[in-house]
Amino acid sequence: MSFFPGHDPVPGDIQSIDAIETQIIPRTSDVGGLQVRRALPTAKRRLVGPFIFFDRMGPAILRAGEALDVAPHPHIGLSTVTYLLDGHIRHRDSLGTEQVIYPGEVNLMTAGRGIVHSERTPEEMRGEPLAISGLQTWLALPERYESIAPEFSNYTVQELPFLREKDFSMRLMIGAMHGLKSTVQTYSETLYADVFIEAGGRFHLPALQEERAIYILSGAVRIAGEVFSSNQLLAFRAGDDIVIEGVAQVFPHEGQGFSQVSQGAQIMIFGGEPMESRRYIWWNFVSSSKERIEQAKEEWRSRRFDTVPGDAEEFIPLPE
Repeated sequence: MSFFPGHDPVPGDIQSIDAIETQIIPRTSDVGGLQVRRALPTAKRRLVGPFIFFDRMGPAILRAGEALDVAPHPHIGLSTVTYLLDGHIRHRDSLGTEQVIYPGEVNLMTAGRGIVHSERTPEEMRGEPLAISGLQTWLALPERYESIAPEFSNYTVQELPFLREKDFSMRLMIGAMHGLKSTVQTYSETLYADVFIEAGGRFHLPALQEERAIYILSGAVRIAGEVFSSNQLLAFRAGDDIVIEGVAQVFPHEGQGFSQVSQGAQIMIFGGEPMESRRYIWWNFVSSSKERIEQAKEEWRSRRFDTVPGDAEEFIPLPE
């Protein structure tokens, strides 16, 4: 995903829970025809482990004739992780990759010294209404890997470990947790998981990573007695074991007062080891060096990045 024209998100009212360091309520804007909530980076919290960027796309219905169209744009110094909950996106990049990502899969694109890609609704699916929902996150690369050659990998649903217990189910995209280990390869210690907690169920988040957070996709959770609803990011204090409970919410029922719906909660868990040095972020560029970002700006302005085969006619200009 590309340039976000809105302002930085603002932090919400932090609840009086010692284990929660930061609570963030994302702001929304339009990116390529799709509503996006951006939770990272903010003025209060720039990273959680290597995660320097966290976008919640949709959920939305694209009407017939509408489409997601993010034209070719560049990246340096990061890996993008695209994870869909609903819908389809065709990824093309300057390596010659063309990949349609399906719900539950992971697209991992490492920019390294530089890559260009586009993200669009597949052409063959544009004649009818389409649901779209998912997440795109960026992982900052350690300094020694910032200038590696770009690369791309797709991991199918069948390749990602899955665990179902009485209280929860979990798809593990990156890292290791609850006896599972993902084969997705990253350049620093990283944790990324999609967890559904049943209403009244409990999920234990161990203190294995120094930096950890959750994003509540739907429903509500209870942590240390306080309830948090959807579309919030909660970053936790290092070293604390966290118990997350799914909450049965109460909704008005027309003509019959209120009824309790045991819907549970879906959350994304993410984090890992912190970066060894400061990271700068400008537009789609991440680097430990301001000079490298300035160089990337000039390279894109003068069209010295590679083009995207099959999608070379359009591009997103450098923001001024």
